[in-house]
Amino acid sequence: MPDGALTNSKIVAAYRQHTPSSGVRATEAREIFPSGIVHDSRHLAPYPIYVDHAQGSHKWDIDGNDYVDYFGGHGALILGHNHPTVMEAVHAQLDKGTHFGACHELEVRWGELVKQLVPCAERVRFTSSGTEANLMALRLARAFTGKSKLVRFKGHFHGWQDHVAFGVTNHFDGTATPGIIDGIAENVLLAPPDDIEATRRIFEAHDDIAAVIIEPTGASFGQAPVTREFVAELRKIATEHGVILIFDEVVTGFRVTPGGAQQHYGITPDMCSLAKILSGGLPGGAVTGRADIFELLDFEKAAEKGFEKIGHQGTFNANPMSAAAGIAALELIAKGDICTKASATAANIRTRLNEVFEEEQVPWACYGDHSGFFLFTNPGNDDITPSTFDPYAQSSEILKRASPGDLVTRLRLGIMTNGVDMSAKPGGVVSAVHTENDVDKTAEAVRQTVRMLKAEGEVTG
Repeated sequence: MPDGALTNSKIVAAYRQHTPSSGVRATEAREIFPSGIVHDSRHLAPYPIYVDHAQGSHKWDIDGNDYVDYFGGHGALILGHNHPTVMEAVHAQLDKGTHFGACHELEVRWGELVKQLVPCAERVRFTSSGTEANLMALRLARAFTGKSKLVRFKGHFHGWQDHVAFGVTNHFDGTATPGIIDGIAENVLLAPPDDIEATRRIFEAHDDIAAVIIEPTGASFGQAPVTREFVAELRKIATEHGVILIFDEVVTGFRVTPGGAQQHYGITPDMCSLAKILSGGLPGGAVTGRADIFELLDFEKAAEKGFEKIGHQGTFNANPMSAAAGIAALELIAKGDICTKASATAANIRTRLNEVFEEEQVPWACYGDHSGFFLFTNPGNDDITPSTFDPYAQSSEILKRASPGDLVTRLRLGIMTNGVDMSAKPGGVVSAVHTENDVDKTAEAVRQTVRMLKAEGEVTG
């Protein structure tokens, strides 16, 4: 959004006054990085904050402002920032070395924990990110089935690699986005995420589908949720047609439950991708799944059975630092109530924010499941009651539709000026260390921001 579109906003003026050092740093960054950023989700007009340090459920910017943090390392930090057990493990490994270019004992223990926790994980292969994990899952599925096509769901995000770089926020007709060759897009079939019968017809119309991939709780960790019944039926359809079912558990893995969404639903995919929490806040990912599929990565099996092995390298696969942090995090999650605590706090946030909307007479809603929450700003101006809002009754298009103008931008800036950082959805992920005081501060930040928006004529109520 052009900076000029926000020139006359008192909310923007307050944000600028609150974060002058970030403004200076952002101007410098634009001479180095496109748009001055290194990750698209950090794009914010007039500029994003620059963070100096973090601890627990909070982070502090370079102007010294304290924020309750619901970005949570893009979902990686269910234990909060700088958990002492994770930090101890990382510091110990740092003294031993950051990269051996060799096998090490930590990778074995890390893989054991993944197998222990994740129902589908008969075999594990580590990567450097969730995007890479999904890319390898798709390659394995195509090689295993000998088929070419991929079924994806509109609005579901699986990273930035070529097979999934359209049909998420645009190009819902399946055409390729810039830089993606048509041949790749032609082998991807986009399915409706809220119509299982239309999805079934796609499978019936094509006999060359290798895999279907889905975010099992719905697009963007349930911003546009899907039901368990939808996922269960998809499991049946995939089995009937000999198609590999892939769960993208990059966000949901070790967050919905210690075993991810697949444990919560009691539905086991053929493969799943993991990242974020997997590595305890450091870079890392993994693809896991059936042992027979993973034979395609096995030197000995390839020689024994006479097939061409799939090559897989990666300079930072199972990096010792990431492994140390990942082991510490997964051991805590395996033996504790981390997921339950985070989900309970998120439920409290959703209740409190809906109370704010009702008290302020604003027809918005806070919804979500597990340890996530989303603000529905009601772009269609429907007659809703916040406390009884049912996202499953809404189309995925409505739930992900941006509000007109710059409402969401001003909402975020106002909330940040009042000491809370959320994502652009708008919404956030909750950790196990967010406190009741954090919830109180969040509710008050939203209340004050709603009043600021009313004063600017952006919201009525």
